[in-house]
Amino acid sequence: MDLLFLGTSAGVPTRQRNVSATALIASAGKGWYLIDCGEGTQHQVLRTPLSLSELRAIFITHVHADHCLGLPGLLASTGMSGRTRSLDIILPTSLHPWLKMSLEVTQSYLPFEINLHAVETLTEWRNVNVQVQTVELSHRVPCHGYVFTESDPEPRLDVQRLDAEGIERGPLWGQLAHGQDVEVDGRMLHARDYLLSSRPDRRIIVCGDNDRPALLAEVAQSADVLVHEATFVQAAIDRARASYGHSSAAAVAGFAESAGVRNLVLTHFSARYQANPAVSPSIEDVRNEAAALYHGQLILARDLQRYHLDRLGHLQPVAIERKSLQVTKISQ
Repeated sequence: MDLLFLGTSAGVPTRQRNVSATALIASAGKGWYLIDCGEGTQHQVLRTPLSLSELRAIFITHVHADHCLGLPGLLASTGMSGRTRSLDIILPTSLHPWLKMSLEVTQSYLPFEINLHAVETLTEWRNVNVQVQTVELSHRVPCHGYVFTESDPEPRLDVQRLDAEGIERGPLWGQLAHGQDVEVDGRMLHARDYLLSSRPDRRIIVCGDNDRPALLAEVAQSADVLVHEATFVQAAIDRARASYGHSSAAAVAGFAESAGVRNLVLTHFSARYQANPAVSPSIEDVRNEAAALYHGQLILARDLQRYHLDRLGHLQPVAIERKSLQVTKISQ
């Protein structure tokens, strides 16, 4: 799986960073998933290799504007791009009428069906290789994180089990190998029971806003990557005597260290933190605070930067050639 950040600023955009949106790209094919859709997200997508026709589902963490206002426009553009396949959207219940009304009053005709799911009651969403579950977070409004678990996109067929059960070789084997359930003599064979993975499942957690990282303790233990907001450094929270429902870099880093998280990606930075380290406060203040407490792979997300989770479980940045859309590895 890959992560491609479309917006990493908190609350308002800056010249270098748009507001919240993250793309998670599946290992097999061109399918991808969008987590949050702040205003301007569709413009960011245009600057990447991502195709709206290959978007598999959208997941919104909470109702705040910087996480959802780009949704109607992105859907309208998706319709104009010629998409006809239905699209699942998981979002807070209170946003359902807003989204429907936004599309209706702007007369945005969609040539595809949208299936709205309430995040508050969602137990699981899945397709062939990806399963998504939710985790409740702590913010000024109800907020959720999404736990993406991807099984091996190229598993081996369990030939020994098929032979032992007397399932004759032929087209049925091919269907099972491609993840399709089949019926044999009135008995349903589920593909997942006859496929062997060559690697463990991969798990990536992408969070919304959250001032209590410890809420992730259970799911973080088995995660390969944790993407979490670090809106402020701790000193800024201490001066304000309020967190405003957000975490500091220190709070997230300390939690990630104790939970044994292998790859920690910080995002959702306050606009006060400048890119130039010579200007105070700068984004390097966030990095330094986190690095003092966390000793795994630490990444501060940048807009339009893509990261690849390799077979060894290391999250590595990759460079995107805008013209040819070729992807090559680069050093951190």
